[in-house]
Amino acid sequence: MERAEANEETAEPSGEAIRSRLSNRADPFLVVCRCFSFVTSLVAILCVVVNVLAAIRSFRDSHDIFDGIFRCYAVLIACFVVLAETEWGFILKFSKVLEYWAGRGMLQIFVAVMTRAFPDYMTQKKDLLLLQNIASYMLLACGLVYFISGILCIGFLKRARQKKEISKEQAVKDLEEIDRRREELEQLLVEHRSIDDV
Repeated sequence: MERAEANEETAEPSGEAIRSRLSNRADPFLVVCRCFSFVTSLVAILCVVVNVLAAIRSFRDSHDIFDGIFRCYAVLIACFVVLAETEWGFILKFSKVLEYWAGRGMLQIFVAVMTRAFPDYMTQKKDLLLLQNIASYMLLACGLVYFISGILCIGFLKRARQKKEISKEQAVKDLEEIDRRREELEQLLVEHRSIDDV
């Protein structure tokens, strides 16, 4: 009887230790990928803002209606870049090329080029021109990193590690479910013993 209780006591901490080991360790590679994705999203949002401002100025000042339309397309594609960075299943389902980092990088480079392209009258608007340059070069850098990482198959490594992380989370949930079920069974056993003793 004492041995069984001792075994129970040693089994509980080991289950708890396994759970804490599984749940507490974050994969540094995935953390870096999430941070880079967040930075890329912010830069793409900056491109959206810059292109909206440029479109408003184009339409308001009646300089070039084609530039305004061009900026509207740049806004739409930059919004798509932001959505792709969230890795929302709905977006990736309809554009399989964005699952691959090289494809994602090419899209970001395209948006950076669209943001950087400006007509001659933009040289008079120094503030907007500076903002355009910052946004476009930052997104160009992000796109190049994505493209090179995609060629080196780092995106596949990320996907494999994400699956491993999901399986760890599932293992933690399964352990919690087993613990909860064990406690319920122990409670039923105690109730059954008390009824037998009576």
